[in-house]
Amino acid sequence: MKAAVCTSLDGYESLEIMDVDIPTPKANQVLIRVQASALNFADSLIVKGKYQVKPPLPFSPGLECAGVIEQVGSDVTNFKVGDRVMAILDWGGFAEYAVAAEHDVFPIADNLDFTTAAAIPVAYGTSHHGLRMKAGLKKGETLVVHGAAGGVGLTAVEIGKRVGATVIATAGGAEKLAICKEHGADHLIDYRDGGVREKIKELTDGLGAHVAYDPVGGDLFTETLRSTRQDGRILVVGFASGDIPQIPANIMMVKNITCIGYHWGAYRTLDPDSLRTSFAELMGWIEDGSLKPHVSMTFGLDNIKEAYAALVGRKSTGKVVVTL
Repeated sequence: MKAAVCTSLDGYESLEIMDVDIPTPKANQVLIRVQASALNFADSLIVKGKYQVKPPLPFSPGLECAGVIEQVGSDVTNFKVGDRVMAILDWGGFAEYAVAAEHDVFPIADNLDFTTAAAIPVAYGTSHHGLRMKAGLKKGETLVVHGAAGGVGLTAVEIGKRVGATVIATAGGAEKLAICKEHGADHLIDYRDGGVREKIKELTDGLGAHVAYDPVGGDLFTETLRSTRQDGRILVVGFASGDIPQIPANIMMVKNITCIGYHWGAYRTLDPDSLRTSFAELMGWIEDGSLKPHVSMTFGLDNIKEAYAALVGRKSTGKVVVTL
């Protein structure tokens, strides 16, 4: 099969398109004929050896995919050959075939195309589970989303609106803010103009937001901490800025703020049932049209370096998907 292969931890520029063996599923796994696989920020880290998962070289990156089940392991009971599915992967999505554990595989409706389905598991899974089950976002609350035009941020905007929250989106530039508005954001802040803290306060009558969703870190986290209301919650999702902030405990104490460290992927083993509950509601929203995943760019496997460049260079909004 054809696959994008990482042979050294020198970043995406060193990826090679190679012919490799089709993987064999274990007893609890399925083999998926991949139709599409989406890029995530973590994919830029894993090829540098900087992600928490460190596959042995050589390997194919790719943490999620959609396709058709080609083979099932002897212990698999919920799927059969021919089922249309999306899956969460440890790695291996940028290839014509991938293996996934049964508990990481989810059925998709017949009317959901594979490109859209591939964009769902990681980004939508992260935002839905995080906002609903970790941060406890409720109807009528105010949600701030940083990096709101990105692959994860835009899903948080959509889910926040679907829950019934007032959503304040921060992003860099008018074009990205327009995407946030299109996907439901009530208020827009261009962080490049500065004054994020003051603008959030102004939009919330001086009280601050109930919940903040932060995949960016750095200076924006500091702005967030100081513009979250008493008894608010901050969901720490990632550090796309490259700057990991240190949290002043005194501010947390005085304002009764809860800072929630959140690594969604850990729930695949910590509490897989909670992911199934999350995906059940999420897929219901997608199937009834309440959520419409945004894929801004697609690339063929042979152009995977260009796909990475678009993601890392922040040229994309929503999701970047590689089609096979």
